[in-house]
Amino acid sequence: MSEAPDHRAAAEQIARRFETLTPQSLPQLGALYTEGARFKDPFNEVFGTAAIIHIFAHMFESLHEPRFVITQRIVDGAQLFLVWEMHFRFKRFDTASPQVIRGGSHLTLTPDGRISDHRDYWDAAEELYEKLPVVGGLMRWLKRRAVT
Repeated sequence: MSEAPDHRAAAEQIARRFETLTPQSLPQLGALYTEGARFKDPFNEVFGTAAIIHIFAHMFESLHEPRFVITQRIVDGAQLFLVWEMHFRFKRFDTASPQVIRGGSHLTLTPDGRISDHRDYWDAAEELYEKLPVVGGLMRWLKRRAVT
């Protein structure tokens, strides 16, 4: 009987790839995912490496200097959870102020350490919409009304 793989090395490689992601390194993401991998976040649900790479390409097209900082890694068998911060500036709206979105990614790994399922968790209302002009004021008002 073969021993279950230890995914800690894969977790380190995956975290390093996301922290050093650039528009030029996007094609290398294909090696991290299985061909039919699923990616889901608050705005997207796609399948396949080409569609996943397109999501990250859109991020670089829509934001100034987006970069991820992995603050925690939790590895449990084939399950990996990355806690991260995404730093960026808007290309529209307030282009000068640095922004941060805090979230986490639940990744399911195959025996060879590739990602078969990637689910991002972050609060789009608090982390994004509240920072936008007009919409932000409405979101903050709704938040105050919901807790009073």
